[in-house]
Amino acid sequence: MNSYVPFLDLVTPHINEEEEFLNVCREVLHTGRFIGGPMVEEFERSFAAYCDAKYCVGVGSGTDALRFALIAAGILPKDIVVTVPNTFIATTEAISQAGACPMFIDIDQETGNMDPKRLQEYLDAQCTVDPKSGGTVHRRTGRRVAGVIPVHLYGQTADMDAIRNIAGRHHLIVIEDACQAHGAEYYSKRDGRWSKAGSMGAAAAFSFYPGKNLGACGEAGAVTTNDEAIAGTVRMLRDHGQARKYIHAMEGYNGRLDAIQAGFLQIKLRRLHGWNEQRRRHAGRYGRLLENIDGITTPFEPDWSRGVYHLYVIRARQRDELQRYLLDRNIVTGLHYPIPLHLQEAYADFGFSPGDFPAAEASSREILSLPMFPGLTEEQQDLVVDAIRSFPMVRRAGAMGALSAERLAKQAVVQGAAGVSPRSAGWSGKGI
Repeated sequence: MNSYVPFLDLVTPHINEEEEFLNVCREVLHTGRFIGGPMVEEFERSFAAYCDAKYCVGVGSGTDALRFALIAAGILPKDIVVTVPNTFIATTEAISQAGACPMFIDIDQETGNMDPKRLQEYLDAQCTVDPKSGGTVHRRTGRRVAGVIPVHLYGQTADMDAIRNIAGRHHLIVIEDACQAHGAEYYSKRDGRWSKAGSMGAAAAFSFYPGKNLGACGEAGAVTTNDEAIAGTVRMLRDHGQARKYIHAMEGYNGRLDAIQAGFLQIKLRRLHGWNEQRRRHAGRYGRLLENIDGITTPFEPDWSRGVYHLYVIRARQRDELQRYLLDRNIVTGLHYPIPLHLQEAYADFGFSPGDFPAAEASSREILSLPMFPGLTEEQQDLVVDAIRSFPMVRRAGAMGALSAERLAKQAVVQGAAGVSPRSAGWSGKGI
């Protein structure tokens, strides 16, 4: 038996459907419809229906999708948009590129997603109501707090009822970052039904980066929404602000979806439900095999969530040593993400310090993404689990924790971060 276990397999799904993909290439070559056109329109209709959304607009990437969704939904320059620090930087890049300012709140320790209690605490402690507009403003700067981006991290939805209720009271625009959550579901007591990721906010952003559950063979993304005006604005934003050819209602971007990628995505979309079910089965088996192992915590899935396990992320007390141990045994893992955004050099000017968001920081020191893809075999899973079981978990656990904390502290010094901020409430007065 081959003892190598890849982190993911991007070859087999494409080889299995090679002729269908080649047919897409032939159609594009024979028609000359390289950008937009029937292939893009067909995929947009199909993906909107899959997400239980009225509209889908294909764009060039997940980052484009987030940026365009924010702008189209009404986020203005200098607005504050609240999100979490344990996400890929595209979330906050999109906020900044829309002219707004990202603000972080801490995460729920169990789910790893936005903690609604921390969101409410931030709004109560740092914000007030503008008597003229009735909107929410940041006390210290006077900026409008206009939006919130819950990230459906690793393919599990955030607690959308709680977040939407808070957003409604404070007049916040909710934009879902569903870039890892194609097909994930949330049971909404408010709506009395299961809802798909991408159907619950004012708009949602999806990435079709090749490694996603629904991945293109290159860069691609989409915005889903139930708001016709938002969809119309996104269509203009992706195409230089054109309402029709050479008639520009606004300045826009070059953020269109290639026809060939839409054709590939249409093929894969027909298989997505089955692939997601395979991921859920793999996750269930991992959970059963890894339970009761000292030093290992498996993902928590609330009863209101049906995750699609874009990533299967455990927490390990001796994460760095365990990752090296697995790699020595030809098992490839990942870190998603090793340094929270508030401690990244890109945000050094915000003045954050270690300890500002303790739950996100603790998670970053322990998370380890195990191999996860639809074609993962039981034999491969057994190799992963047997290797974890053979790792001497209790060895130098305290020392590793101290080293991880020291590493984060050194990172912050390099970034120029300094000062002390409230640490127990899960939010920081810094950032703007």
